[in-house]
Amino acid sequence: MPKTKMLAKEESNEKIRCLACSHQCLISEGKTGICGVRKNIKGKLSLLVYGRLCAVHVDPIEKKPLYHFMPGTKTFSVGTVGCNFHCTFCQNWAISQASEKGEFFGYNYEPKDVINSALKNNCQSISYTYNEPTIFIEFVKDCATLAKKKGLKNVMVTNGFMSEECFEYIKSEIDAMNIDLKGNDEFYKKICGARLKPVLDTIKRADKARIHVELTTLIIPGENDSDKDFEKIAKFIASVNKNIAWHISRFFPMYKMLDKPITPIETLERAYKIGKKYLKNVHMGNI
Repeated sequence: MPKTKMLAKEESNEKIRCLACSHQCLISEGKTGICGVRKNIKGKLSLLVYGRLCAVHVDPIEKKPLYHFMPGTKTFSVGTVGCNFHCTFCQNWAISQASEKGEFFGYNYEPKDVINSALKNNCQSISYTYNEPTIFIEFVKDCATLAKKKGLKNVMVTNGFMSEECFEYIKSEIDAMNIDLKGNDEFYKKICGARLKPVLDTIKRADKARIHVELTTLIIPGENDSDKDFEKIAKFIASVNKNIAWHISRFFPMYKMLDKPITPIETLERAYKIGKKYLKNVHMGNI
C-alpha cells in the first residue's frame, strides 16, 4: 500500500472527498469514485490498483509522444486499469474502462520493482501512462520519489484533469508531461464526461513550474476539426508558451466511436499550417 498519505479528506456521514482529480468525488462507504479504483473502505480511501500494473513496456520516449525531452532515449512505461474519463473514442479502452465493470487485473509491483526494471532495461526515465496516472497518483508519487534518487526522470502522460491539490502533491517529482488538449468545453462534456478548464489550468501550472510540457490533440472528423478549433487551441498554447510542442494526431475508429471516418491527412495539414502561425513546434502523428 502507499508509503504516502492518500490524497483525500474525510467529510461528514462517513463520506470521503477524493482530491486526486477535478471531479472531486464524494465517496460513500463501500463505493468508488468515477474512476472505479479509489474506494471508501470503512471510512478510509483505498487505491485498488496500487502497484497492480497491467501494462508494462519499454518504449522510445518519442512514443509518449515527447519529441523535445531526452530524444533518442528509452522510457519504462507503466499503467493500471481505470480512468476518470469515459471517452467514447478511447484508444486503450480495454484497460481504461475495465474498472467500470469491476475488473481489476495485472501484476503486483512495488515501487522498487519499477525502478529496478527501468534500470535493468537501460531506461533513462519512467512514464506513467496507458491509462490516466492521476487516478493512481500515490503510486506515481512513491515510484517517482525513489526514481529521482536513482537518477531517473519521471514523465506523466495525462488528460490533465488533475486537481490543484494533486498538482501540488506531485509537481516536484515530475520532469515532463504530455497533456491531452482534446477540444472545446462542449467536446469534453459530450465525449469525455469532463470539463475543459481544469485541463487548461494544469497546462498553465505545469509550464509555470518549469515542467517540460508537450500537448496532444487527437483530431476527430466532425468533432474538433474546424479551423476555429485549431485556431483556438494554437492561440491558447501560444498564450502560455509558444515553445510548447503541439502534437496533432490522426484518429482511427475505436471503442464506441466506430461511425467516424479516419482523419484525412489534409485535415492534419490544415491544423499544422494554422498551428505554425503561432507555435514553434507542431508535429503530425499517426500518419
